[in-house]
Amino acid sequence: MPTTVLVVDDNQGFRSRARLLLEAEGCEVVGEAGDGETAIAEARRLEPQVVLLDVQLPDLDGFDVAARLNQLAVPPAVVLTSSRDWSDSAELIDRSGARGFMPKDRLSGARIEELIA
Repeated sequence: MPTTVLVVDDNQGFRSRARLLLEAEGCEVVGEAGDGETAIAEARRLEPQVVLLDVQLPDLDGFDVAARLNQLAVPPAVVLTSSRDWSDSAELIDRSGARGFMPKDRLSGARIEELIA
């Protein structure tokens, strides 16, 4: 059974590319969101296994969204992503409850599977 993913990013182009890449690698993208509040609502509704979550959103930052997602009745595994290098922000990532960080230019289904295993 494929891993279900909700892609959250304010850039429609990135969401489309992420969907194509992840689906080509065997994941099932069950939804998309362009901001934090919509991401939380969609995660509640869709109950994805994974939320691929941009750190910088127009309404909330990804760290706050991740922390709120972890409080859901069925919390998804959260993988933060950004075009900026946040890999040195381990403390923020850990505090948010995210499983890890992946730069947008290194996005892969295999890496998501590694982070959520």
